[in-house]
Amino acid sequence: MNAKYAFIAGEEGNYPVVKMCTWAGVSRSGYYEWRDRAPSATELRRRVLHAHVRFAFEHSDGTSGYRRIHAQLRRWGHHYDDETVRRAMRELSLVACQPRPYRPTTTIRGRDLGLPDLVCRDFTASAPGRKLVGDITYIRTWQGWLYLATVLDCFSKKVVGYAMADHMRVELVADALSMAARNIAFVAGDTIFHSDYAGVGVKPRNRGIACGGGILLWVPRLNVPVVGG
Repeated sequence: MNAKYAFIAGEEGNYPVVKMCTWAGVSRSGYYEWRDRAPSATELRRRVLHAHVRFAFEHSDGTSGYRRIHAQLRRWGHHYDDETVRRAMRELSLVACQPRPYRPTTTIRGRDLGLPDLVCRDFTASAPGRKLVGDITYIRTWQGWLYLATVLDCFSKKVVGYAMADHMRVELVADALSMAARNIAFVAGDTIFHSDYAGVGVKPRNRGIACGGGILLWVPRLNVPVVGG
């Protein structure tokens, strides 16, 4: 019966009360008595619960589900059963929105820069320092993203250079290659450095990078020859 009365109350103003009572099979006097009755203790507790749940949901910017809302309310001193919180969120049509975590992009298609493929998916080498591969890994920390650039020698399969920074500019890869140049001998005109992404914002004018011992490194994105000086 209360459901019928609640429906009539929700539509009051759109349709005549007399007709709605007739359609619902209830008396008009019974409806007015229900509408004007003071809310019961149960209804008052329900309203308080809804207010608490809605406030906690808005406090989380709409990202918390019923478990986190339940835990937050307990921290605030409101002890409700988790299923009660779940039911209240359903009644209020509160659905948590889980934003996708930000993940920086560290790859780009080599053809976007018109660079040739000098490796052709062959990651073997006949001698040290002939073929190098690099990559950038992003690491989430409490102070923001940390980027780790590594350089591996395809012959030994060992890391011969690395660098860390809070950016992915070309200097990050240049520092990693500088360490590699100190640890392994490059061969002028023969050493190849292959990388999916050798720095964000690299422009053609930045392709030449001076790196330890007079070595000229052509870095930006994919399969870039290393020329020694």
